[in-house]
Amino acid sequence: MPKAKAHPDQIGFAFEAPQPARADASLAGLEQRICCMVGTILASDCRPREIIAARMSMLLGEDVSRSMLDAYSSPAREDHKVPFSRLLALIAVTDRHDLLDPIMREIGAGLLVGDEIKTARIGHLSQQKKAIDEELRKLKGDAPLIRGDTPRGN
Repeated sequence: MPKAKAHPDQIGFAFEAPQPARADASLAGLEQRICCMVGTILASDCRPREIIAARMSMLLGEDVSRSMLDAYSSPAREDHKVPFSRLLALIAVTDRHDLLDPIMREIGAGLLVGDEIKTARIGHLSQQKKAIDEELRKLKGDAPLIRGDTPRGN
């Protein structure tokens, strides 16, 4: 079966605030969705799974094999759940952060990658500046002069 072509940034960042999972069974089937995500990641990478497993092994300092990756991506292998450390290593090796974001949104979080954090910081600083500007505006409206323009000696 030919591998799917890689699509970097396949799923763009969504700016809607994610809602955390609170309802009963709202995370039911999460393992299945993660398994499908692993399958998509592996299918979209042109490298052999042995190479991906070797890179993951180097990052983690533990053995990850091709057969483990095959098991993690197989919906029929319910006994082979992906440890979070290995999922993160797989994403780091394949640069498929775009596929992790939808999973993170299920718990009310969003994913920023690398220098994208600077964009979030700009927004945060802009909100702080807006609050400071508003406080200054209110203070200027009723702030007295400081003993500068009153005649002395009367």
